[in-house]
Amino acid sequence: MTGFKAEPRHWLLIIALLLALYASYLLIAPYVGAIVLAFVLSLLCISLHKRLEAKLPGKPNLAAALSCTTLVLVIVIPAGLVFFAIVQQAAQFTKQSYQWLSKGGAEKLLQNPYIINTKQKIEPYLPDSINTQDLVQRLTEFASSFGKVLLDMGTKLVGDITGVLFGLFLMLFILFFLLRDHDKVVDALHWLVPLSRSQENALLVEAKSVARSAVMGSFLTGIAQGVAGGIAMSIVGLPGLFWGTMMAFASFIPLVGTALIWIPAALYLGLTGEWGWAAFLVGWGIIVVGSIDNFLRPILMQGSSNMNTLMIFLSLIGGIQLFGLIGVIYGPIIFALTVVLLKLYAIEFKGFLEQQDKS
Repeated sequence: MTGFKAEPRHWLLIIALLLALYASYLLIAPYVGAIVLAFVLSLLCISLHKRLEAKLPGKPNLAAALSCTTLVLVIVIPAGLVFFAIVQQAAQFTKQSYQWLSKGGAEKLLQNPYIINTKQKIEPYLPDSINTQDLVQRLTEFASSFGKVLLDMGTKLVGDITGVLFGLFLMLFILFFLLRDHDKVVDALHWLVPLSRSQENALLVEAKSVARSAVMGSFLTGIAQGVAGGIAMSIVGLPGLFWGTMMAFASFIPLVGTALIWIPAALYLGLTGEWGWAAFLVGWGIIVVGSIDNFLRPILMQGSSNMNTLMIFLSLIGGIQLFGLIGVIYGPIIFALTVVLLKLYAIEFKGFLEQQDKS
């Protein structure tokens, strides 16, 4: 096979193509979130779609429409209803917390003998500026501001319902075509990307693997832990939906995870005299919620990316910082594709790298 020799007209074509691609990106930039989410969902739903397509030969439009409809019925509608319920319960809980703090609940709690003894032991190590009254005042201000933030968020979401529905419709519209034309899209990528077929397959396999890992291994485990934790919170008399959601988010934090939520809750129950419920919550958190993370996550992540815990953690917090909640998916995919590209680079330039290493 003869090597390709670039001529001036080729460079002109490449420059024009890059400018056109950049202009095209500017056009779709406001909708990149919906496009990437549709792409990730297409990777996850393709197996279901292929089964539907096999049962409906010659009807690709109907198969893609049924796949999208199934996604809406199973995920989108329930998730929307749960989200509105969470915001409502969170606002109610924050209001109750503010009332409890305003009526002196925190002062009464701080008079608990265990807290007094603990405070006396750690006071020599605390700055002089920290005192009980300031702490209570700050907690009251935080509860008030947090409640206002939740109320504003709920109001904004309801007011921007048109934008939310448009984003959802756009994502489903893109997903429809990605599912219907999946084979054509993959063939086009194989043809246009100037990599070997094995390298292209490695990138596609890793993208599918990490998308499955991020959703199956992280989201579903977090949801399972949140549901289990929410049940326990409801049993002990705390807002289950709200704290269950907080536990689901906390499950993404390495080492501490959901314990960041249920340990303070158990301490609160114990300090208010509910030692039985506190012991129940600790046992539930260790045995039930902890078991979900130890057993369910490895099962769901079988065959997925081999990124270590540090890389997963950095990709999650970096993704969330840059892209918001959807960064939970973006971050791991970006990191994983970077790792694959580094491996391909090491293979492609193996001789050069070995020569440089020996020099």
